[in-house]
Amino acid sequence: MKLVSIETIPGQNFEVIGVVKGTIVQSKNFGRDFMAGMKTLVGGEIVGYTEMLTEARQIATKRMVDEAEQLGADAIVGLRYSSSAIMQGAAEVMAYGTAVKFI
Repeated sequence: MKLVSIETIPGQNFEVIGVVKGTIVQSKNFGRDFMAGMKTLVGGEIVGYTEMLTEARQIATKRMVDEAEQLGADAIVGLRYSSSAIMQGAAEVMAYGTAVKFI
């Protein structure tokens, strides 16, 4: 499955199938939360949260690709990610784009 953030694939004609998305709501665990609290005292990157969000993006992307494959898509154009806080200690990550079929 080809994934691109641009709206076209140079040199490739395609027909639009529709919007596809993948979502996950990921929560912090006690270990990451404790270490994040300690890190805020000295500053710098909170590696545990970075890893958590990287994992969440990977899962959301896989779910989006799975949906596109079920529709018979060859690629997803206009790939975007969004995230939002759902509640204290939990974030939603969404991957979305337009599934297309090559012609």
